[in-house]
Amino acid sequence: MKINITILVASLFILTSCGTDYKLNLEVPKTLNKEAKFTAKVSEENGKPIDSVLYFLNGKKAAQNFDLSKERLGNHTISAIAFYGDKTQKVSRSVLHLADKKPVVYNYTIINEFPHDSKSFTQGLEFHDGFLYESTGKHNESSLRKVELKTGKVLQKKLLDKTIFGEGMTIFNDEIHILSWQKYKGYTFNLSDFKFKKDFAYGASEEGWGLTHNDKHLIKSDGTEKIWFLNPTTLKEEYFIEAYTNKRKSDMLNELEYINGKIFSNVWQKNIILIINPNDGAIEGIINLNGLQKQAGQQGADNVLNGIAYDAANDRLFVTGKYWDKVFEIKYNKGK
Repeated sequence: MKINITILVASLFILTSCGTDYKLNLEVPKTLNKEAKFTAKVSEENGKPIDSVLYFLNGKKAAQNFDLSKERLGNHTISAIAFYGDKTQKVSRSVLHLADKKPVVYNYTIINEFPHDSKSFTQGLEFHDGFLYESTGKHNESSLRKVELKTGKVLQKKLLDKTIFGEGMTIFNDEIHILSWQKYKGYTFNLSDFKFKKDFAYGASEEGWGLTHNDKHLIKSDGTEKIWFLNPTTLKEEYFIEAYTNKRKSDMLNELEYINGKIFSNVWQKNIILIINPNDGAIEGIINLNGLQKQAGQQGADNVLNGIAYDAANDRLFVTGKYWDKVFEIKYNKGK
């Protein structure tokens, strides 16, 4: 008969750890950068003997010699269960896994300017078959739009229910998926006629901010440093990464676009785009887009950059923002 070691250990811990006078220390590094390998060590504060120790990484059994090099960035929980006599005791510590290198900073060049509806509170933007598709926000104003790039003319528009604050959107398999902000739901529409098909609930993430896809998963931000990967069929969250530089996390991740194997993300109330590795969350680049907001007839912390779209066939990158009167085609290049 096979016994689940995790369940067994948990049961032992519950039954025997109460009332112990052992004071355990778990030695692990607080932060990790390049060297993502370490050996954990458990000792008793007063030198009392320990029979054996089991180690865990984020709740899963692990060896004493840890290797986080293939794990996502962010906080990881290292736990140890010590056995002594007929008792057990558990101790846990957090290890912060940071990126290896600081992000590259990029400047930009404007290639083209196109008109944009200055009454559009842009939340999501995507280029598909020669047209821009856009989602807009605010209660009683949220909409889904198909827009002619050169003229800015809205060719097709669907107003969302007045109770919905629309957020990011993406197109996948002839369907448009759009998020709501705080209703814990997303909505799916036909690409051709914007006809409503279904809604779907969020899982562990509570809010909807940005949405894109990589042909295998829908990729969702929730206003934190987390980026969630959703099954495109069931629309259930399967796993997440966290966006970190070599020094700190970046939260308030917003509108997303998947470009050439990387996740491009706006940061709410900042005129920058982060370039994020989808495998581990490392922030590899920062595009400084200061100056565009003013050229688009806006200012202030709210009406900032919030729209990224990519024309893969012609290698064109488009950006816009909330209530901006322009869509900009840009190229980014390393700053000096």
